[in-house]
Amino acid sequence: MIAFRVEDWRAWAPGLESTADWQDWARAPHAMPDDAQAQPACGFLPALQRRRLGRLARMTLETAWPLCGEGEQLPFVFGSRHGETPQTLTLLSDIVDGQPLSPTQFGLSVHNAIAGQWSILRGQRGESAAIAGEADTFEHALLEGVLQLAAGAPSALVVVAEELPPPAYAQWIADVPFSYAVALRLGKTDATTSAGSDWRLEQARGDGATPCAWPHALDFVRALLAGENTFQHTWKARRWNWQRIR
Repeated sequence: MIAFRVEDWRAWAPGLESTADWQDWARAPHAMPDDAQAQPACGFLPALQRRRLGRLARMTLETAWPLCGEGEQLPFVFGSRHGETPQTLTLLSDIVDGQPLSPTQFGLSVHNAIAGQWSILRGQRGESAAIAGEADTFEHALLEGVLQLAAGAPSALVVVAEELPPPAYAQWIADVPFSYAVALRLGKTDATTSAGSDWRLEQARGDGATPCAWPHALDFVRALLAGENTFQHTWKARRWNWQRIR
């Protein structure tokens, strides 16, 4: 069992950028149209740096950037089950076509590349981690963030992001209804402040129940905005019990 405070959060998806947009979505969750062209503005970066970012990286930075203060050093956890599938497909297609691979594109396709880009662009010198799990990658990334708090960090950033995969992957990837990124700034539970909300997360043995209707990170946003105090995410033999402490 772990306990933590969500000090602040941000989320992005095509057509869902403001808190008001997400509140509307939480009242009636539905799949958002995603033509793979819509992407965050990332207006806090110079144009040259923006052009070098892939879509998944832009989504991650768009949500995480406002949660980190100027000059603040925070542990960073990036979670994604599927990672840079569009870039990977492009590289594989180049191999099939007998084209030379781009070292830059290959370097940006590895799973910890986005954490590295965050460190460089924000001047972060602290701990960072890249997590790739199953459908409950969200919970595993949160566990890593809480462990950073236990190691002495005052706060930690956790971002879980997925990009709608190319059609070639549709047979194998069915858990990304649309592209999204959810960023949480975590802190230790503190009874002296009312900022944010405190949560308890406990893992129990699952019974193979039907998986959550939405990716776990999106369902957490839905529950957060709906004011739910308890809910569950089940994946295979793992049942994650969520409880809002206050």
